Amino acid sequence: MEWNERLQRIIDYVENHLQRKQEPIDQREISVMAGCSFDFFQKVFSYMNGIGFSEYVRFRKLTLAGYDLKSTDKRVVDISYQYGYDSPTSFTKAFQQFHGMTPKEARNGNVKLRVVPKMQIFEKQRYAWKLEQKPGFRLIGKSVWCADGQKYSKIPEFWSDCQNTGVFSRLISLGTGDPGGLFGLCRYGDSPAGEIEYSVMVAADGPLPEGYREIRIPEAAWAVFDCRGAVPQAIQSGWKFLQEEWLVRYPFEHADCPELEWYCIGNSYDRDYLSQIWIPVIDGHKEKNR
Repeated sequence: MEWNERLQRIIDYVENHLQRKQEPIDQREISVMAGCSFDFFQKVFSYMNGIGFSEYVRFRKLTLAGYDLKSTDKRVVDISYQYGYDSPTSFTKAFQQFHGMTPKEARNGNVKLRVVPKMQIFEKQRYAWKLEQKPGFRLIGKSVWCADGQKYSKIPEFWSDCQNTGVFSRLISLGTGDPGGLFGLCRYGDSPAGEIEYSVMVAADGPLPEGYREIRIPEAAWAVFDCRGAVPQAIQSGWKFLQEEWLVRYPFEHADCPELEWYCIGNSYDRDYLSQIWIPVIDGHKEKNR
């Protein structure tokens, strides 16, 4: 059984054991389903999901407790007992830390409660990559600057803005290069804040429209990675894979050229949608033969 199948079984098991009237979560049962020790399972769970297992269980309980507070007349003491808390005091403290308000405030006020939904484990992304020598080409498009720590939120916002303002349609109509589709270009600036410049562009040979910029990409060797799935999740997962695994195993020397993302023309929400990450590298074999 694949690891993701095991993990989904465990998530389903947890969901059926969150209340006191149900059997408590059994670490031995989880170990059997995971096929490893409970301690090792917790480490893998945290690494894969960015949240600890016990924290996930606690957050699910407090999410459901919030539902019960808003939709039933159950007493706080009964809800605290229902979700395994030994006293209303400990429940109130945990509830306030999670939701930012006391159970009483949540029940009586017109407030928004925090929700951590049940996890759904999808098939693990598999990456194919290859080295390709590509001739130089010209890109034109629009750019935005953002702090490195904000790129996973700011860049999707920039894509959304480009779509809403018609920039995408204009770029696609201007594209004349090979390959077609859209490029995302990442360049680190020289500012102390460590900002990056991100551009949405197309390969084009025609005149540069007013308000757009151009970048010349030199001939280079590229490590090209296929990312399958809806964006931005697929491309973000691809970058995470590169930073945590591929760059460690394959320490190519980075060429003097910006990194690129490539997006095919099609439904970007489709599970089989193709995007790519292009890393410019110095091809040692090619350099030796010069």
